[in-house]
Amino acid sequence: MIRASELRESLGPILLRTIGEQPAGYRRVVVDSREVRPGDLFVALPGEQKDGHEFVADALAHGAAGLLVRWPPKSLPDGAAVYVVEHTLPALQAIAAGHRAALSVEVTAVTGSVGKTTTKEIAAFVLSRRYRVLKNDANYNNEIGLPLTLLKLTPRHERAVLEMGMYAPGEIGLLCELARPRVGVVTNVGPVHLERLGSIESIAAAKSELIDALPADGFALLNGDDLRVRAMVRKTKARAVLFGTSSDCDVRGSDLESKGLEGISFMLEYGGESLRVRTRLPGRHLLPNALAAAAVALVEGMTLDEVAQALAVARIPLRLHVYRGRNDSTILDDTYNASPASMLAALELLADLPGRRIAVLGDMRELGSEEREGHRIVGREAARVAQVIYAVGELGYLIGEEAKRAGHPAVSLWPSKEEAARQLVSELQVGDVVLLKASRAMALETMLPELKG
Repeated sequence: MIRASELRESLGPILLRTIGEQPAGYRRVVVDSREVRPGDLFVALPGEQKDGHEFVADALAHGAAGLLVRWPPKSLPDGAAVYVVEHTLPALQAIAAGHRAALSVEVTAVTGSVGKTTTKEIAAFVLSRRYRVLKNDANYNNEIGLPLTLLKLTPRHERAVLEMGMYAPGEIGLLCELARPRVGVVTNVGPVHLERLGSIESIAAAKSELIDALPADGFALLNGDDLRVRAMVRKTKARAVLFGTSSDCDVRGSDLESKGLEGISFMLEYGGESLRVRTRLPGRHLLPNALAAAAVALVEGMTLDEVAQALAVARIPLRLHVYRGRNDSTILDDTYNASPASMLAALELLADLPGRRIAVLGDMRELGSEEREGHRIVGREAARVAQVIYAVGELGYLIGEEAKRAGHPAVSLWPSKEEAARQLVSELQVGDVVLLKASRAMALETMLPELKG
């Protein structure tokens, strides 16, 4: 429940006027008129294609008890209130910031070029073994989604684990102003969105906005195996805690064993203690995520034994989906998105699996000046891991060419995924394992209907 008095106080001087009869409070704050239920506050946000003000009547018809708008509707049903502001997005953020500030919940924020969603999910799961935890749903990690998540906080929540995404410099800093995290996690820095930010250094600076925002009594949890992240130690007032496999990491993983899709096990070391951890997390590439989650739980007061027990039963939603393919093959659908780091991680998992390994790899977008080298790095690793390589698309061609240059004997180049799928279906054998991986724009998942058994 968001009290009307709390809402007005949060808006302060940006509230231009109030119209209609105000209820005591609002059940939820909603930005999609189709999701409005009786008692909700509907916020009309401007969008690239549509403006939320076009759907005010629809929101009222669904029972909205309040509207946050730039201009009021011509008619208003009895029992509904209107809050008029100059810009609705900053108003939504102000309400969320005020709501969060009124609660004593401890916030952990997670950012990084890749792996932040997985880290957020594991950390929230582990913390939930002791605390009542709120986390972002889906990709609610931006200037709209994070405020909506904060508005779901209630006095019963003890911890919140919030993923923070970034489109441009300054955005993570803004999200920190709203969420006020005491614990911050940076998973890594890589050439994701390099086309927009211009350099790896700019990406690192943008991610470090989280570390800059932490209070002196907080914790900066940094990937000690990533030199750019490790360097953020110098940027924080908080206590720095390194996680990783390097010998000087505070939360360290060692003696890693992978059972492919069945999970991983490793020695977890912290504060002079160590424990063997066995998890169901599929693939050795998830070790940094598990270590980051462990670090969160440990600085929040959980014991090493509690953390190990939680990781042992952790089942989290992953973007990797496994399907049975034609001729008793196995299809790994990792088509959600791609960067050099996530491509290499997917190939690392493929390398741990038995059977003939087939890599279907396509374009990686938004790599800017790292575009050619990024694809070449993936091509060299694919040549090492896969017995068969299908390179799809204009940039995927670079992957295939580099794999050929590395001496791989079974590389084919495909201008279209449809042609690649038809050929692959004719070649699938019992026991084959097929990895599908490319940037979201390639939509390689459209190959699945032909490949699945």
